[in-house]
Amino acid sequence: MKLIRARITNFRSVEDSGEFNIDEITCLVGKNEAGKTAILQALAGLNPHGGGTHIFDRTRDYPRRYLTKYDERHPDGPARVITTQWELEPSDVAAIEAILGDEVIKSTTVRLSKSYDSTIPTVQISLDKNRVLQNLFEYAELTDAQRQLFDSCNTTADVHKLLVERGELEEELAELKKEIEHLQKNSELTTAADVVRQRLPKFLYFSNYDRMNGDISLNRLKEDQANNKVDTGDNLFLDFLKLAGTTLDDLEDSKKFEELKAKCEAASISITDQIKEYWSQNKALRILIEFSTGTPEDPAPFNSGTVVRARVYNAIHQMSLPFSERSAGFIWFFSFLVKFSQIKKDESDLVLLLDEPGLALHGKAQKDLLRYFTEKLQPDHQLIYSTHSPFMLPDKSFSSVRTVEDVTIEKGFMDFESHGTKVSNDALSHDPDTIFPLMNHLGYDIAQSLFIGQNTLLIEGTSDVLYIQAASLELQKRGQTGLDPKWVLCPVGGVDKAQSFASLFSGNKLHLSALLDYAKGQKQKVERFRESGLIEEDNVLLVTDFCNKEEADIEDLFDPDFMLNFSIEPTSLSVANA
Repeated sequence: MKLIRARITNFRSVEDSGEFNIDEITCLVGKNEAGKTAILQALAGLNPHGGGTHIFDRTRDYPRRYLTKYDERHPDGPARVITTQWELEPSDVAAIEAILGDEVIKSTTVRLSKSYDSTIPTVQISLDKNRVLQNLFEYAELTDAQRQLFDSCNTTADVHKLLVERGELEEELAELKKEIEHLQKNSELTTAADVVRQRLPKFLYFSNYDRMNGDISLNRLKEDQANNKVDTGDNLFLDFLKLAGTTLDDLEDSKKFEELKAKCEAASISITDQIKEYWSQNKALRILIEFSTGTPEDPAPFNSGTVVRARVYNAIHQMSLPFSERSAGFIWFFSFLVKFSQIKKDESDLVLLLDEPGLALHGKAQKDLLRYFTEKLQPDHQLIYSTHSPFMLPDKSFSSVRTVEDVTIEKGFMDFESHGTKVSNDALSHDPDTIFPLMNHLGYDIAQSLFIGQNTLLIEGTSDVLYIQAASLELQKRGQTGLDPKWVLCPVGGVDKAQSFASLFSGNKLHLSALLDYAKGQKQKVERFRESGLIEEDNVLLVTDFCNKEEADIEDLFDPDFMLNFSIEPTSLSVANA
């Protein structure tokens, strides 16, 4: 099943989000406190990962300013929280037809919703009820006369009622009654809905603040498990143990120490390999898992019993540090890899809900995270994530971006009219703060597409563009070689800014060259630029290299008389006179 649309109502800051589309990867963009987390948590409540049932709590989740009017606002029953539309895949259709027979589904779009006080989602599915009945009649091999007994029946429940009322039944009718009683509550709709619920993907919610603890006291963790008080950080450690193929009880068995250490090392190697591929900030890191016995000098609860510590080894500096002392971004990324790797082993049918993923990551690391989303998550899972970082917006297009805005109208001093959180199907918004990340992302893309390319020639100013283009056109007219069109001319404003520009875009693997004016006193700057390694040394060119002068600007490439006459009578000259 594939989620295609959603709508959230009556949940925290969301009175009515409006219906919004869901893609393979959907990005929710909005400023802080806009309601992005509320949207994700409402989605998670439809069918949460982790077992058990989730019930939306009226006191905790219903919009607080309307809580006292709940019964008045919803006289017909519990308030609805979430409504979703799903597209059935061929395997889903086959699962329903295996019970109800062929060609019983009128539409492959189904609707699932959930309200307050509900333990399971309500399913709306369009079935051809007459076709269901005909399939049952054929299976039971009813005669035409027997079929006519049910001409007034519209559903399997109607047929079953008549069969019960009939009492003694012929063999074929007894078989028909038996088949109907195999259905849930003798109903084709209830049966189909049950199949849909069974095949409904789970929603895994993962927050930016979900991070694995680096130091674990097994004694404390077992106590917390017994008391149902295991925190998120320790739960992620338990996920790591599952990934390693071991358990908490196994860790306390000293006879298995070498086996356990080998399993934990294997799991850490698996995660480290992914880190090497998707953590471009530092590829020399690897995870170490160490077992020790707590000593009296250690702080409680690490002063007794078995203690497991995660450390990060840096091969460049040949030293390791406690896991908890690494950057917040690295800890989150490692924790996310652990969680995802484990659930991938256990379950494949998941919708991933990531709340502000990679918030503590550098901009380039966020791009790496997006690449991980595309390469590792998208092929097998739908992904919905929230962000307010321009570097976390999808690279290919904005069609998967949904803006999230807490719509408030200011009517006067401290007088506001709130319409709650709204989700827009497009990337447009009236609130400049909401679209600020999109503006930044677009600005960055425009700068890259207009002013830089795979082959970029850095020049002094915008006038240099005109001179070089004019000279290139004239050379082509004369049958000589002009500037190759693959080169993008990028004005940077001098040798200082050229070096800054080259440094800024050096990570993009561009082929950069520079043609710069030269004046006395710039020798050291030019040499530093050439020696910086940002551009190949031979690719830093000076105008003086082409006009045999100690100092020169771009205009010095042209004959002085031409330039003088051009400034007096520009319309009567062409570059051919240069």
